[in-house]
Amino acid sequence: MKWSIIQLQKLREKGLILDELADMQSLKDRDPQIRDITPVHVTGKADISPEKVTFHLQVEGQMILPCSRTLVDVEYPFDFQMTETFLLKPSLFDESEDEESLHKVQGDVIDLAPVLEEAILLEVPMQVFSEDADQHLIQSGKGWEYHQEEQLSKEDKKVDPRLAGLADFFKSNEE
Repeated sequence: MKWSIIQLQKLREKGLILDELADMQSLKDRDPQIRDITPVHVTGKADISPEKVTFHLQVEGQMILPCSRTLVDVEYPFDFQMTETFLLKPSLFDESEDEESLHKVQGDVIDLAPVLEEAILLEVPMQVFSEDADQHLIQSGKGWEYHQEEQLSKEDKKVDPRLAGLADFFKSNEE
């Protein structure tokens, strides 16, 4: 997903239509949470002028992430739109404008891959849960047992014998 400025200027009249599959396996090295990622389908167009190139893209793909509870693989699809502008003349760069979607062109080549990688990394959620995460949970262990909240309300609430003396503490203060 690289184009030289000369190539893009030749396409100025008719524009550039994108429909590509991008291999983003390098994201696995950048974020250890990403266990696998399918080729990312990038569609859209580029508006080309003598001063700038603006990409309007639709990005779709799927990544494999670990479940936050059980660490089993969870398929996480993503689908988002992005608009990125590359300024061909550095003098046009104004700090007051939206810096996130503006990029200065280094050299004479526009490379969309690093920008696409950053956008996909922003799509990684803080937590993802497997649909059957509750089935993989350990329900008890040595000296402990897992209870649902509904089970606790049904059972008798037993007071720890070590704290039994505190049960009457507030009653004596009110009298």
